[in-house]
Amino acid sequence: MNFVEELKWRGMLAQMMPGTEELLEKEMVTAYLGTDPTADSLHIGHLCGIMMLRHLQRCGHKPIILVGGATGMIGDPSGKSQERNLLDDQTLYHNQECIKKQVAKFLDFETDAPNKAELVNNYDWMKNFTFLDFARVVGKHITVNYMMAKDSVQQRLNGTARDGLSFTEFTYQLLQGYDFLYLYQHMNCKLQLGGNDQWGNMTTGTELIRRTLGSEVETYALTCPLITKADGKKFGKTESGNIWLDPKRTSPYKFYQFWLNVSDDDAEKYIKIFTSIEKEEIDALVAQHKEAPHLRILQKRLAQEVTVLVHSEADYQAAVEASGILFGNGTSEALKRLDEETLLAVFEGVPQFEINRDVLNDGVKAVDLFVEQTAVFASKGEMRKLVQGGGVSLNKEKLTAFDQLITTADLLDGKYLLVQRGKKNYYLIIAK
Repeated sequence: MNFVEELKWRGMLAQMMPGTEELLEKEMVTAYLGTDPTADSLHIGHLCGIMMLRHLQRCGHKPIILVGGATGMIGDPSGKSQERNLLDDQTLYHNQECIKKQVAKFLDFETDAPNKAELVNNYDWMKNFTFLDFARVVGKHITVNYMMAKDSVQQRLNGTARDGLSFTEFTYQLLQGYDFLYLYQHMNCKLQLGGNDQWGNMTTGTELIRRTLGSEVETYALTCPLITKADGKKFGKTESGNIWLDPKRTSPYKFYQFWLNVSDDDAEKYIKIFTSIEKEEIDALVAQHKEAPHLRILQKRLAQEVTVLVHSEADYQAAVEASGILFGNGTSEALKRLDEETLLAVFEGVPQFEINRDVLNDGVKAVDLFVEQTAVFASKGEMRKLVQGGGVSLNKEKLTAFDQLITTADLLDGKYLLVQRGKKNYYLIIAK
């Protein structure tokens, strides 16, 4: 497999330095991609870069993921309008371990092959690097004029930032450049990968290596585009914030639903970027989808691939089953299998009523609960009529009598009752 060709047809190549493709065709190349450990989870905005490393390894090259323990203490000005908060050692280490666990699902760290993936932390080589060392080894090689010309610096200096640009952030590109120099010298790393907003920092690295070690030393940079939605808005953000890879931050059900609900245009783009499905199969899926868009073939396959990759097959199956409860003909058994978080995610936005749990201890008639203590039905007559027609369900089981006794034994997760009126009207009763 040709790495550059793979990125091109997938829409994952933005810029690359001349000679990059020739290097990749000539030898097994070690390449790195950096990520700042500013949280204990990656979000889907990081996935394009991680998928680049995945394709790189599949093409026979060696991926390195660099966790910026040192640079994460400073913050990259690229695309930011404010300086980041600085993190302490303990938080950074915790975040690094969480990130490695997530990335291990995409890259092979265990193989005996020479292209096994590795994770490094720039704090390991920066922690004993004194300011005098930095000024002598790095600072003397790159001029202020060169640094000032970078777009990331110019945007912060020319009024788009409220607080200007601190010296700390101004030095970020030199620190990132030194990472590349260090990895070249110690791991024979010749290529840096990153998002297109990193191009300025990445070329500073190649320039630092050239000026430090001589013009005959050749290193390269390659970027992926910044992923956006078809309407031009930022990819991966929802009203509730980022879509995280950590199931504690974004449940597998919500993660699955995010991909399932993307537009047709986005699904066609994302299935190339965020999966490892080969070109012929994707072309066939796109053709099938265009013949019957209402079946959402692309969205379903995209959601399946990414959910299995990030979470697991079991999480994917549970998300599909949970979706079926709301949108299809899910069973009471499937409903009872839902954990509380998924139950609330599935029925987010449906009308909710709170009742005192004590009323269920001795049992309460369904008609009294649904008409008088909650407003599921406007009147007893309306409820009686619907029950007789088989149009009312409790916890996905048909209500056979309008005065059926409901007790604490009927509660889901010990506190919820799900009432369904007709096919599409759901109500969640919460016993407190």
